[in-house]
Amino acid sequence: MHLALLILSAFAVELTDGFSVVEQRQRSFSSTRLHPMVTSLNMVSMQEPGTTNERKGGAVPVEKLNIPADAKYPTQRGTTTDSRKIIATFGRQHLTAVRLRHILFATEELSQATLHQLRSGDVLFENLARQLSACAETRDKGGEIGWVSVKNAGSSLNTTMMEGEDYLDPIIPSTARETVVQITTKPGDIISVQSDRGFHLVQVVDVMADVRKMATLKPRSRKVVKEGTGEPGGKSPRKLTGVLSGALDSNREGVDLTYKLETMGCQMNMADSERMEGQLQALGIRPFESKEGDKKNKKGPDVVVLNTCSIRDHAEQKVYSYIGPHAKRKRDGEDVAIIVAGCVAQQEGEKLLRRAPEVDLVMGPQYANRIGDLLEDVSNGNQVVATEASHIMEDSTKPRRQSTVAAWVNVIYGCNERCTFCIVPTTRGVEQSRPVESILAEVTELVSQGFKEVTLLGQNIDAYGRDMIPKRKFSDLISSVGAISGLKRLRFVTSHPRYMSLGVVDSVAETPAACESFHIPFQSGSNDVLAAMGRGHTREKYLHIVDRIRTRIPDASITADVIVGFPGETEEQFQDTLSLMEEVRFDSVNTAAYSPRPNTPAAIFDNQVADDVKHDRLLRINEVNKKHATERRARLMGRTVEILVEERNVRNPTQVMGRSRHGYIVYCEGDIDELRGELVNVEIDTCQAYYLAGNRVD
Repeated sequence: MHLALLILSAFAVELTDGFSVVEQRQRSFSSTRLHPMVTSLNMVSMQEPGTTNERKGGAVPVEKLNIPADAKYPTQRGTTTDSRKIIATFGRQHLTAVRLRHILFATEELSQATLHQLRSGDVLFENLARQLSACAETRDKGGEIGWVSVKNAGSSLNTTMMEGEDYLDPIIPSTARETVVQITTKPGDIISVQSDRGFHLVQVVDVMADVRKMATLKPRSRKVVKEGTGEPGGKSPRKLTGVLSGALDSNREGVDLTYKLETMGCQMNMADSERMEGQLQALGIRPFESKEGDKKNKKGPDVVVLNTCSIRDHAEQKVYSYIGPHAKRKRDGEDVAIIVAGCVAQQEGEKLLRRAPEVDLVMGPQYANRIGDLLEDVSNGNQVVATEASHIMEDSTKPRRQSTVAAWVNVIYGCNERCTFCIVPTTRGVEQSRPVESILAEVTELVSQGFKEVTLLGQNIDAYGRDMIPKRKFSDLISSVGAISGLKRLRFVTSHPRYMSLGVVDSVAETPAACESFHIPFQSGSNDVLAAMGRGHTREKYLHIVDRIRTRIPDASITADVIVGFPGETEEQFQDTLSLMEEVRFDSVNTAAYSPRPNTPAAIFDNQVADDVKHDRLLRINEVNKKHATERRARLMGRTVEILVEERNVRNPTQVMGRSRHGYIVYCEGDIDELRGELVNVEIDTCQAYYLAGNRVD
């Protein structure tokens, strides 16, 4: 208590001096940075205790969001999606703490100037806190307040502060802290509040949630099989039973458990698998090696994880087919934990347990970095289903990267679009952007570990930042990440024509590390089909983006996705797609015949295209795709291109495989142990549809 009084007394002197040196710094910053068109983020005043505090603009306290209690997660099709409402309502139900930073100002004008600068994305919150904050207690720590406990007072919409943290009052009074969490618990948000100390810009850095309370538990009576007999021998105790008990027990000495993780689908799933592996290895569970399952003991992995994809047809059947042999192991008495993760897990939920009762854990993609927490309930004898909405939390352990050269970095999760053919928004939830600072910190660490290339990931990456306060722009993020010292290459996927700004093209053109490569699905060349798909863009909008790329970066590669045989597609509309391909001449296109997906509007359209017609169109479009891919690579014949060496050519051990800045696979002679991770120049002498080859040159 005495220390708090001393701090307050010292700060009173600083206030008497009109914030002295710090205020001079702040005013200098304001005069050089303040834009004449600054949009004010109105302050929340807390000078009158007991009054109701509301923001006059921007975000509103969550209790005023007026969301029906029975609203469906992630979202209902045919309705306007507000991801902030979904997460603010359901995601905060089991929050236990938020991590905060702040910058303290003498005046509202100074705080607004700083807010505008933070919105532009070219300066970090913690750096400005060190330069400008009038809070002596946190200034040298980048404004770090730390973890602040929260509790839910009767409902998910009434989040308040826990008692016992009055030691923070001299830094940011409790009324100010409580107002912050009433307005937002979204990581990356920056809001303004006022207290008797001055004007605070407060940033939500991260959140902590009790994911075990979000899950549904189904107690399992676990039968014990007598060793070597296959006969039941009674029931095991519930506490830390089974194969996971060793990994989760505080005393892990002598425990040797293995896992096998199989990944289906896109880059997002691959990144999620890396995060799950990081969690498993943190528990002391090591990767299973096939040689361990010898013919004598036929021992398989102790933990089996299937990270699933729901995009393609028959996705559910593939899941049940894969887990079948491991389910049989369990029925035969082996102690094996079976986990189904990813999009099919989110889609099926408890239905998966009913069809495959041997499964122990069903978890959606939003829990990829919290698998360790959920396994504790599995070890206690429960079947667990975790598919509820959740704030995205920063990783508690480091992902186990599959490469030492190139890494995936998530920047936005989920998708708010409602394309009528796509199941992804239903399985991956609403959009949640990561804080800029978290992204930059992860990439900086990767570079320090020797990674040369980073790919930024998002289902709809151009939507990055639109769910944040203040809103951010993906083009600014490209510039910020690309400026990290030591990063040689920067890529990103996947762009959506509806949201891709011309500023993204400009950022790529102006950022040396950014590769001249764009992946922009167009799905159809017919405006009528695009409208039926609910894509929100036209053929003309797409071609306008392509024109911008060709003008600003003439040698850039452009790849895409397309669907043929969408319900109602006529031959004339299919020809529109072929004509768009002829006009753009893509470097490659991922082609697919339409297949109905569960819970999507297009699946029940009454104008489905016959399978033989879809097959015929797929063959024809693949011919065009291969022709263009060959032509695009042929332009590099005789040219010298820079490649980043990644692996050995599996078909020719004397060669290495790397990728050009365009994203083309390139082979050349070399020793992988010597060249892995190196940038080398290759003179191209062989051009095929989907790869290049040549000789190294100095």
